[in-house]
Amino acid sequence: MMTSRERFVNVLTGRPVDRVPFMKVFGGTNAVLPRWLQERPGLDREIDALLQFEGRYRGWDCPPVNLDLSCVNTWEIVAEDAETRTARRPDGMVKLFVKGCDFHHQTIEFPVKGRADWERIKARFLDPDDPARFPGNWDDLVARYRGRDWPLQLTHRGVYGIPRVLMGDEALAFAFYDDPALVHDIMDTYTDFAIRVWEKMVRVVDFDLVECWEDMASKNGALISPAMVREFMAPNYRKIRAFAEAHGIPIVLVDSDGNTMAMAEVMLEAGVNAMYPWEVLAGNDVDALRERLPGMAAVGGLRKEAMAEGPAAVEAEMVKAARLIRKGRFIPGPDHFVQSHTSWEQYRYFMQRLREVVLATPVESP
Repeated sequence: MMTSRERFVNVLTGRPVDRVPFMKVFGGTNAVLPRWLQERPGLDREIDALLQFEGRYRGWDCPPVNLDLSCVNTWEIVAEDAETRTARRPDGMVKLFVKGCDFHHQTIEFPVKGRADWERIKARFLDPDDPARFPGNWDDLVARYRGRDWPLQLTHRGVYGIPRVLMGDEALAFAFYDDPALVHDIMDTYTDFAIRVWEKMVRVVDFDLVECWEDMASKNGALISPAMVREFMAPNYRKIRAFAEAHGIPIVLVDSDGNTMAMAEVMLEAGVNAMYPWEVLAGNDVDALRERLPGMAAVGGLRKEAMAEGPAAVEAEMVKAARLIRKGRFIPGPDHFVQSHTSWEQYRYFMQRLREVVLATPVESP
């Protein structure tokens, strides 16, 4: 019998496999909605075991090594009221957080407004040799990782993702034209930094994938053109792919919301061989993707809205899941985290049905 680690790698790379793994894909370890705890107290301690998710975290795990700016967790509260909190980081980022909500926050000041800001941040907050990047229990984690049966990732904060976070989408869009050298420097410097941190990690642990967070698309497609992906991003993805191949890491996985159908072709050219989550309402079509780009694997791809729409909608997604599983290079899951109006019973029904489909459906086209 194969492990979830072996299934994850073999499915996404098109190798023979006994079945696809049953993975959460979105939500993290024992993640629940607040209303679910009212319906079922204690669910946040048992949901993963109850639903029999395989692997760790989303199905694949990530070590708690800081691949972001070294100041990422050092917020200073500058204003607060009953509903919101405004906080500033030492790099200059200011955010407004809505209390009691997940993902309800807004950057109201970005730290990089020009070359001087970037030079300051680069010199102060991107030291790959800072020992604080590794947790105090790193040796214990290494021992645990060596005996694992689940996939483990190296993390990249995004070739597009890093300048987006530092500059904001609008300023970055102008910078591609007004100061392309700055954009190149941010992307290139961060990727080189990440590789230097990874080098420390691969000396003691074997990894299965590199995951890159991009979130660089809306329902209308990517926020930059294919030509810009090739000019600015692809050289860094080739560095990532070269590192992965040199260290026996078979998967380079890109995480981007929105419609990524056109972006997938350029990513595949640059060495990316898997993407997720393929949001359906954004216009993604995993059937068409697998036909057009057989070398690009997919994770997710099932319409999360179906959970709250009832059994008929769920069954339609199960038919789709089975069809895509048979085609190969596909691990099914919701195309993002569950919506806030979805009940625990609706989520449980969707996931129980998905597990049944996963266990019963063979991969016919490895």
